[in-house]
Amino acid sequence: MSAEGRGSAPAGARGTTATRTRKPAGPTAAGHAAKVRAAVTAWLARPLTSLHIVLGVFGLLTLVGLVMVLSASSVESFEADGSSYSVFARQLLFCLAGLVVFWIGMRIPPKVLRALAPAALILSVILLVLVLIPGLGHVRGGARSWFVVGPISIQPAELAKVAMALWGAHVLAARQRMLGNWRQALSPVLPVALVLFTLIVIEPDLGTALSLAIVVAALLFFAGVRMRLLAALGIGGAVGAVMLGLSAGYRQSRITSFLSPDASDPLGSAYQAKQALYSLADGGLFGVGIGQGRAKWSYLPNAHNDFIYAIIGEELGMVGAVAVLVLFGMLVYVGLRIAARNTDPWLKLVVSSLTVWMAGQATINIGYVVGLLPVTGIPLPLVSSGGSALVSAMFVGGLLANAARHEPEAIAALRAHGQGRVARLLGLRMPEPYRSPIARSAARPTAPSPRTPPQSRTAPSQRASGARAQVPGQRGHR
Repeated sequence: MSAEGRGSAPAGARGTTATRTRKPAGPTAAGHAAKVRAAVTAWLARPLTSLHIVLGVFGLLTLVGLVMVLSASSVESFEADGSSYSVFARQLLFCLAGLVVFWIGMRIPPKVLRALAPAALILSVILLVLVLIPGLGHVRGGARSWFVVGPISIQPAELAKVAMALWGAHVLAARQRMLGNWRQALSPVLPVALVLFTLIVIEPDLGTALSLAIVVAALLFFAGVRMRLLAALGIGGAVGAVMLGLSAGYRQSRITSFLSPDASDPLGSAYQAKQALYSLADGGLFGVGIGQGRAKWSYLPNAHNDFIYAIIGEELGMVGAVAVLVLFGMLVYVGLRIAARNTDPWLKLVVSSLTVWMAGQATINIGYVVGLLPVTGIPLPLVSSGGSALVSAMFVGGLLANAARHEPEAIAALRAHGQGRVARLLGLRMPEPYRSPIARSAARPTAPSPRTPPQSRTAPSQRASGARAQVPGQRGHR
């Protein structure tokens, strides 16, 4: 036998053996990514996805805020009141009130809320005037911007921002076809905004005034005002902000310490900003642990309020800080998604402007904590300690959830399958589809005019039969 025959199998047998022993190829990374992408796309296409994202984002941000307020305020609370839970207890109380307000914002019909917008604006103006009166308004942090009733403090400027968004959207939605004229676009929204802005600056509270400017700018942008007009208003607003920033000594020192941090006094105007950066650096990647941070031990002033993001970075690390950024990014996404999917022009403007307001306020707060912006004293929405800010932010969350339920696809799904147990338990009403004024006027029955002669109201068939019936009589008369 030849060597080839003894030592090797025939060619056909080799091919058969190779075919039998070949293992099927396993799933690749590209296949897994395609499956995940398809699953996410299918989930996003569901009619109630926007509502679920709103509830999840606001719930997580509120929970993170309660935990971090407890951690960041424990030392200061113990020094002031002998208890480590005093600030947290007030925040929890306002959170419960915020849940009620969230439910109200989610339940009230949009047309009712739109009808109440002028009254809310008038009430906010009255409160802003009253808070400036000594004896009624209390001074905190150098600003007379608080009503204090026992342990509860209320800041009327937070109501003014929401009321301005509701009323401004009401005016601009009614003038959509006239926004090409700059007078129709700016009046009366801009004069009323200037009144609110002036009252807030008198307190003085430049941070809240900046938040109000974000609301007005978002309203005008999403309403479709010309970009040249918006650019002119932006330049004027920037010049005014610089003048206001340089008008007071402490504001000027903050700007100077931001522009030249190395030349600033590390124990003076640059103290807070530097301590915030030290806290973020100490946190590293995963943080030192909840409650284990050192910055709250009188190193970082306002640790539970304006600089709570520094405590998040210290105790939860970069992972926790980035997670908070992702949650606010999801808030922006779902807010703009709800605005794009709704058909009610007023609801579109309200949702988009309030979303930009919360995102802009979070951007400014995180920006000055990480050293990218000068310190302005704007709190982080839903996270920082502060009752009025928390309640107003949760009311905005209720409005977003309400608008998500009024998406056309969501209305169709709720009417086809009914509301769930939680919605029935909360007493949520079935959302009504939006009907434009033209559709409402076309569907409204019209009464006949009293000047119309009776024969003109008869049906064409009756008039024709009557005419045919008179023909024989006419021929007989002839």
